[in-house]
Amino acid sequence: MGASGAPDAETRKRIRDEIAGRLAEAEAPPKRRGHAVANLAAAAVALVLALGGITLLLSKDALPGDPLYGIKRAGESAALGLTFDEQDKAKKHLEFATNRVGELGELTRQGASTGAYFTGLADFETDLRAGVSQLTAIVTDQGGQTRLAELRTWARQQSDRLGFQVGSAPAEARDKFAAARVLLDKVQARTTDLGSRLVCYTITTGSSDELGAVPAAGDCVRDPGSPDAVVPPVTQPPPSSAPTWSPSPTSAPPSSVVDTATPTGPLAPPSGGVPPPVMATPAPVTKTPPPPTTTTPPPPLISIPPLIPGLPPIVIG
Repeated sequence: MGASGAPDAETRKRIRDEIAGRLAEAEAPPKRRGHAVANLAAAAVALVLALGGITLLLSKDALPGDPLYGIKRAGESAALGLTFDEQDKAKKHLEFATNRVGELGELTRQGASTGAYFTGLADFETDLRAGVSQLTAIVTDQGGQTRLAELRTWARQQSDRLGFQVGSAPAEARDKFAAARVLLDKVQARTTDLGSRLVCYTITTGSSDELGAVPAAGDCVRDPGSPDAVVPPVTQPPPSSAPTWSPSPTSAPPSSVVDTATPTGPLAPPSGGVPPPVMATPAPVTKTPPPPTTTTPPPPLISIPPLIPGLPPIVIG
């Protein structure tokens, strides 16, 4: 086509501008691209958090064996990780164990499979051991008969609840129920034994088992500095027969027979004896008579006749 096929000036300018624009875009720093990637990442994180929150909310009522039950347990683990006080952690473990018992009761009403019972009972025992171990460690270090009494009451209540549920559970899961109740009985015995050793110098043996510190055995040497030591009541000494401030009793002088006859001569002591004691004459007791009482006669009455007729007289006195 020769020269007639060449592009005109306007077409050449348009092609030149397009090429220049692409070169400029390739040489520009990737600021806008990085900003777009950050926005996409933030949006993805927000979407994941939103979905996670919704999923966690939906898993609140999940039972063992449900698809969302694992997410529920993950949320409980996260709550434990955000709890830093050891006593609060122990309480959360026992709270989760209580929730497992309630879920087992719901499984009996729904007629769930045996595997769901196994999962719930296994998680119950896990939280039970962790809570009891942490709580007994605190009590051993700081004392606290009240904490042990509350734990013993809680264990007895959960054992009673499991006893009501075992009759409706599958036959294959009843042995697992029995094992859980045996563990609760051990918790009650552990709290009793540990409580009896809190006032001793030696509280534990230094070893631990599935429920925490093992109480020591043998004689108890009482520690008066223990916060759980009972101060014995102060007993008053029995009163003596005679007060300490009273004078000691003296022996009365021997009685003697006095001759009432009129002596005719001086008294002489009996031969080979001691003269009788001379009794001192007591001093006469005089009483001062009371002073005479004088009575003052009342003042005479003064009567003034009425100043205005019709009024009574005025009497003074």
